[in-house]
Amino acid sequence: MNDSLEQRIDHALTGEIRPEVKDYAHQLGEESGALGVLFYGSNLRTGSLEGVLDFYILLPGPQRERIWPRVSYREWETAGTTLRAKIATMSYDRFAAAASARSRDTTIWARFVQPSVLAWVRDEAARDKIGRALTDAARTAGRLAAALGPARGTADDYWRALFQETYRAEFRVEKPGREDTILSVNPAHFEGLLPLAWQAEGLDFDRYGERLSPHLDDSERRKILSWWRRCARLGKPLNLLRLAKATFTFDGAADYAAWKLHRHTGIALEVTPFRARHPLLGAPGALVELLRKRRAQR
Repeated sequence: MNDSLEQRIDHALTGEIRPEVKDYAHQLGEESGALGVLFYGSNLRTGSLEGVLDFYILLPGPQRERIWPRVSYREWETAGTTLRAKIATMSYDRFAAAASARSRDTTIWARFVQPSVLAWVRDEAARDKIGRALTDAARTAGRLAAALGPARGTADDYWRALFQETYRAEFRVEKPGREDTILSVNPAHFEGLLPLAWQAEGLDFDRYGERLSPHLDDSERRKILSWWRRCARLGKPLNLLRLAKATFTFDGAADYAAWKLHRHTGIALEVTPFRARHPLLGAPGALVELLRKRRAQR
């Protein structure tokens, strides 16, 4: 292991992505005045343009909304192809604070210790800042993994313990074994990442072949787990607040719902101007149209 964690993260952020994704990220970054746009999720791994692309836009300046991030859905026609994207937007400062555990958020560092690519960035200074935030995310995740994992085990044992806990703290339903899927589909990303995170955190460890053993005394372990319990208690309430906010502020919610419905049922619902502006008020009419079209399918 000659690379530092910072070098490892910097290399990961420059990973190859489809030119269509780069163009989309460039458009999002330029029009929002962002520092950078991160691309992540299953489409990063597969390289597919099908489904929904996942972007995180990081803005300069203070965080505008108390409940973050702001989520939106957009469609973009390019070269005869419709690209669909779910976009989360927040300030870089809030993102960096969450990544380094300077907030009670349980989602940012757990999400961005997983693969992501900097699809567009304003300049080198912004690249360095975002790289530092993702390095901090890996350090935060690695520190908690050491406290949650076994006294001695493989790196996967520690990551598995971490992701099991973070999924429990969120208000969403994941299939059992989701943590195994994260590791199995991203082996190159996680290979060697945990020792680098521990080194960056100043946490000594022993290595026994593929098995690791962090030097974490009881008092330090209790301190980390106490911090985690405070975060975890707020995990579900914070996620509920964000879901409630998204119900009223999700830009493009009607288009997103119509696309999902068509993808899974083949039924195309019209997104009228009223439904686009008022998705909740337009829901009863959309339901009537859906039931009528389902009857026509039979």
